[in-house]
This record gives sequence, structure tokens and C-alpha cells, in this order.
Amino acid sequence: MKKTPRTDSYSHVLKYTGLFGGVQGMNILVGLIRNKLVAMILGPAGMGLISLFNSTINLLSNSTNLGISMSAVKNISEIYDSGKEEELCRIIRMIRSWCLLTALLGMLVCIVLSPLLSEWTFGWGNHTLHFVLLSPVVAIMAITGGEMAILKGTRQLRPLASVSIYNVLFALFTSVPLYYFFGEAAIVPSLVVMALIQMALTINHSYKMFPLRVSHDKEVLAEGMSMVKLGVAFVVAGILGSGAEFLIRSYLSYTSSLSTVGLYSAGYMMSITYAGMVFSAMETDFFPRLSACNGLTTSTNTIVNRQIEVSFLLIAPLLVSFTISLPILMPLLYSGKFTPVIGMMQVMVFAMYFRALKLPMAYMPLARGDSKSYLLLEAIYDIVLVLAVVVAFNKWGLLGCGIAITVTGILDFAIIWCYMTYKYKFRLSWRVKLYALLQLPFGIAAYLLTFVDSPWLYWGGGLLLGCASLAVSVQILRKKTTLWASLKSRFLRRFRHE
Repeated sequence: MKKTPRTDSYSHVLKYTGLFGGVQGMNILVGLIRNKLVAMILGPAGMGLISLFNSTINLLSNSTNLGISMSAVKNISEIYDSGKEEELCRIIRMIRSWCLLTALLGMLVCIVLSPLLSEWTFGWGNHTLHFVLLSPVVAIMAITGGEMAILKGTRQLRPLASVSIYNVLFALFTSVPLYYFFGEAAIVPSLVVMALIQMALTINHSYKMFPLRVSHDKEVLAEGMSMVKLGVAFVVAGILGSGAEFLIRSYLSYTSSLSTVGLYSAGYMMSITYAGMVFSAMETDFFPRLSACNGLTTSTNTIVNRQIEVSFLLIAPLLVSFTISLPILMPLLYSGKFTPVIGMMQVMVFAMYFRALKLPMAYMPLARGDSKSYLLLEAIYDIVLVLAVVVAFNKWGLLGCGIAITVTGILDFAIIWCYMTYKYKFRLSWRVKLYALLQLPFGIAAYLLTFVDSPWLYWGGGLLLGCASLAVSVQILRKKTTLWASLKSRFLRRFRHE
């Protein structure tokens, strides 16, 4: 086993945040192309079937995998940094054994519940056989999740990036021809094939590093109970989040219309997906490094603050550009019918600023195995979010939803900051506060520009604000990292060589 050197430098954080941000951006682009082609081939009804099957299978997977794909990262990271190879192999064997058990459990639950799933999901026709045929997908997802956790915990970041890229490309080149030749009849086989492809790509890397061994020893399995306990907390938190979104959408549907629900969903998902290009490195790179600290206050503070600084500096210029370009992006990616949600999204942008500030802190309970704190903070956020959206929607419509999400995001940041300070002696660095004071005015100015009627002033002012925000971030990151000098050196060497 070749151990990846551990580094918590600004260059490392910037490098891998940029790497996985780029991967996420490519995933989004390929996903848009695939969805466009599938929509043309199958039409709205076919897309609806795919969505229903996917959402049901994901729900079953998330409910039966015990959250091992997340909690296992903590266990592996701690042992990996200690350099104890024999113990690491034993932990990996235990994780694979648990994943095999959850895979069999998920598959069995899917088969047993298939008649009910058919009735609950569709309410028309008999889709029992479809869910029986999809049951292997639940098992495959559990096994893939465990192998992904192994790669994350052992810091195999480049293989993780390549798996993600090849997965979306293979999904594009396998599913589209199947749909083209077989239509809706290819939906179930296509979902199975895509799950198999992702598993094959993942185990191609993980099995090379750690050959497959599983254990049925009760003592080995018993060691995983702490991991399962944390994983279950993660599952419960996910259920709470899904429940909150379900209540919000149900309320909007009951008090308004399905069109309002569609507008809200499109605006919310587009904002979260866009910001996710920066946040995608959190689970893959940041969480394993944080877990390896073993609760050391100084190391934890350094890692969390540096992640906040880099994430905030990267996302700030993107948010300014996003705010200004929404009148073009929304009709381009969806249609002109979705323009009523632009106002909500432009307000929601401020929630993304505070999400960048609080998300690295929110991983601290998970990294320490403190499932109670993690669940408490998630529950508070979900409850406040539902109440805020209900109240604000009644007063201001969809714009009120954006205001509610932003206000809840600010409150969530304040609560998490105070809680981490009290519970774990965390200290937010003065640099984070300074960068927030430097970048937030650009975001406020960009939002104020949305009330300007003059196209020349709007687009000209937006371009200047975007460039100014970018210049501030580049200047700060350039001083803190060696990446700029490294890129410059490579360019000069290549230029001289040519």
C-alpha cells in the first residue's frame, strides 16, 4: 500500500477543490446532454418513469445501507494516517462484510415490498416485476458505496475523479442507444447497466489496492457497530432533510399549484447544483482529512478554517456571476416559463455564501463520531426551514421562499458556529471574517443591480462586479498557494521545449 502524503496546505485544498469542482461541472454538462437526448427520445412520460424508478430505488438504498458509505470514511481515515497496514486491512474487511449484509438486506426489502412500491409509486398499472428486476441495483449501490468509502478514506483522489468522469460518460454512451432502440422497455435494463458500470469502475481501483476479503466473524462484525451507529445518524438526518423538502413541496402544492412546486424545485435544485461545484470536494477530500485529526483542536481548527477560506474565495465570484446571468441561464437550461423563479434564486444566492462558511464546520460532529450533535443541528435546521418557508410564502410568494431559505441559512451558520465554539473549542479565523467582509459587498451590489432597468448598466455593472470579485479571490489565493508559480513554471518549460 502506497500512502499518499498528508498535507493541509492551501495549495492542497485549492488543488482538490478545483479538481472535484471541475469534475462536478463536467458531470453537470454531460448530464444535461444526456437528459436532453433522453427527453427527445422518450418524451415527458418516459422521463417521468425514470424519475419515479430512480427516486424509489435511491430511497430504498439510503434507508437500508445504514449510512456506511459515509461513516466508514471516518474509520478508514483514522487508521490510514496511523500507518498500521494490517489494522487497515482488517477494517476494510469489516466494512466490506457490512456492505455485503446491507446489500442483501436492501435487495430483499426491495423484492418483498415490490407490490407495495408499485402501488405507492405509480397508483396505476402493475410495476411489481419492474421493482423485482431493479432489486439488484439496491445491492450494487451498497457495495459501490463501501468501495467508494475505501477510496475516500485512503485519499485516492485521482481515481475517485476518474471514476466520476468515466461513469457519466459510459452512462451517456450506454443508456441513450438503449432508449433509442428499445424505448421505454429499456428503462429498467438501463438502470441496472449504469449501476453495474459504476460498480465496475470503482472496484477496478479499490480491489487493486485491497484485494477482496470478507469476514463472517462475529467479533469483526461487532467492531463495526460504532460505524453503523454514526451511519444510521446520517441516514436519519437524510430522512429529516427529505421530509422537510416533502413538507415544503406538499404545502406549496396544497396552497398554490403544481406549477409553483415545479418552479420552486427547479430554482432550488439549480442553485444547489451550481454551488455544488465548489462543495463537491468536501466529502471526497476534506472529510477524510478532518476525520484523521482524531479530535486534535489545533489541527481541526487549521483544516476547517483553511477549507472555509478557499471554498468561500472560490464560490464568491461564481455567485456574483450566477446572480447576474440568471435571466439568460434559466430560459437556456429550462424554458421561458421558468422566469418567475429567478427572483427567488437571486435572493437564495446569499444562502450559498453562508453555506460555504458553515459547511466545513458542519462536518466536525461527523468527523468525531458525535452522532447526537449532528442529528440535533440537522433537526433544528429542517424545522426552522419548513416554518420559515411556510410563513414567507404566504406573505411574498416564491420570492418569500428565497428569503426564507437565506434567513434560515444565516441562522444555521450562527447556530453551528456557536455550537462548535462551545462543544469543540473551534475558533473562526480572522482571515475568514476578513474575506467575508471583502466579498459579501460584491454579492449585495450584484443583487441591487437586478432592480436596474437599463441593460447597459445591468450587464456592464455585473461584468465589473464579477471581475472585481474574481480579482480579489485570485490575488489572495495567489499569495497563499504555490499553484500559480507551478502552472507558470510548467507553461514556461513547455514553451521553451517547443
